[in-house]
Amino acid sequence: MAVTPGALTPGTPQGWSRRTFLTRLGATGGATAMYGAMDALGLVPSPANAETVEFVPPRPGDLPAGATGRRRVAILGAGTAGLTVAYELGKAGYDCRVLEARDRPGGRALTIRRGDRHTDTDGVTQVSGYDAGQYFNAGPSRIPSHHLTIDYCKELGVAIEPMVNANAQGLYYHENTPTVDYGPLASTSVTHRQAKADWYGYVSELLAKAVSQGALDDVLTADDAERLVEFAQSLGGLSGGRYVGNNRRGYTEAPGAGDQPGVVDAPPPPLSTVLQSRFGERFAFEFGFDQAMMMWQPVGGMDRISAALADAVGRARISYNAWVTDISNTSTGVRVTYRQGSDVRFLDADYCVATITPMVLRTISSNFSTETKEALAVPVGANTGRMGIQFRRRFWEEDSSIFGGVTHTNLDVSGIYYPSYGYFGRKGVVVGYYSGAYTNLTVPDRITRALDQGVKIHGNAYRDEYENAFSVAWPKNPYTLGAWVQWPGGRGAAYTHLLQPDGNVYFAGDHLSYYTAWQNGAFLSARKVVMDLHARAVATA
Repeated sequence: MAVTPGALTPGTPQGWSRRTFLTRLGATGGATAMYGAMDALGLVPSPANAETVEFVPPRPGDLPAGATGRRRVAILGAGTAGLTVAYELGKAGYDCRVLEARDRPGGRALTIRRGDRHTDTDGVTQVSGYDAGQYFNAGPSRIPSHHLTIDYCKELGVAIEPMVNANAQGLYYHENTPTVDYGPLASTSVTHRQAKADWYGYVSELLAKAVSQGALDDVLTADDAERLVEFAQSLGGLSGGRYVGNNRRGYTEAPGAGDQPGVVDAPPPPLSTVLQSRFGERFAFEFGFDQAMMMWQPVGGMDRISAALADAVGRARISYNAWVTDISNTSTGVRVTYRQGSDVRFLDADYCVATITPMVLRTISSNFSTETKEALAVPVGANTGRMGIQFRRRFWEEDSSIFGGVTHTNLDVSGIYYPSYGYFGRKGVVVGYYSGAYTNLTVPDRITRALDQGVKIHGNAYRDEYENAFSVAWPKNPYTLGAWVQWPGGRGAAYTHLLQPDGNVYFAGDHLSYYTAWQNGAFLSARKVVMDLHARAVATA
């Protein structure tokens, strides 16, 4: 239906044009409410048939000529979300000021290098002893190709390099528990290569047998049955319809020149042994939408993205060591009270964007509504920690030909991540655990336990080559009180409530997206708030 600009629109208040109605709705309810109304009026595709709302960056020309008010924005937190809000609004001429409690940008995008210090809520301080050039990503450590994070790396000039997310030479290791017997392969390091060859081989053999015996005749045509058998033969590397092992498992004697064909590592363990190992349950990791095999990382550490964002925002616009103590909506905007050293300072602005985690934000004094305070009380912090262990020799490469990738275990280390940088170097930093089982241990006990479990997988080299370590217990990090935000029972009313502003205060962060714990979520949430805030500013200018 064509509508003349300024004409009345069915479904809008009498006397208002569609444009006026939507503009005023955006001013009070934000872009989300405005888009919802547009959907109801048939102006956008329904959510079932539409992709995520496209980000439209604000421009200086969007604000009426001569309008100087409603442009001051206080941003709480210099993590990915906060810096993105400042960066995108800054392009449109907003006067953004960022307050950050830490002495650096990045938030949970924490990269530990030589000399870095960290003090937990229990008062224990660690100082990194890594060699120059070595580092450890204690927070986010990988970027899928389809994430928005890649776009910002390109825009900001942040160099990226491959991050090995899976490696055929990586390992699986399961240890018996009081309730589960993993069979003959328990307490044995098995390569991804062998585990996959055996599982895919035997499952493919069973599938081919089921088809040939007519077990699937009620769901397959004769042609489809033939195609499925062909697939099973290829997937499993079958010989005469059976899995007997092949070079996918690797070699006990490598192929060489002349008359050296190599000796295939066969036969495989019996089917029952393979099934009892339960290694196949680990394969789902690689199929996850955000766990693509080709992953990326910024060259030099994940915090290179935050540093580039901070440079783009302007260092003069970011106040570090600034602890927010109060957030108050006022009749004209918002006032933020913060402490720097012994000084108490105030920041007055037209709007505020709070990107502080809910676990910390709810401890800060505010005049938020009762509903907002109740919503902030719902989320909990994920109990997860990481340790980066520096070894004096890269034994995983030299002894096992493991260049990057992950070893998956049922031990409480959860996973051992091998560095995707510094190949062939003399030393390296391995992520010795990615688990919540260590967060309540003392720092020395974390090291002892991690080394003891690493020895089970890699042998004595894991202890003999140890040099130093640095660990982060995210629930004890005073700036976050958790590795990421969890919504008990799923995203419900509390989540929905925090998608809207409380007065002049907006909320952003990866926890307000469907990419929790990914930087992608922080970028997406920030851009949503940028559009919401900008729509309101334009409507009230």
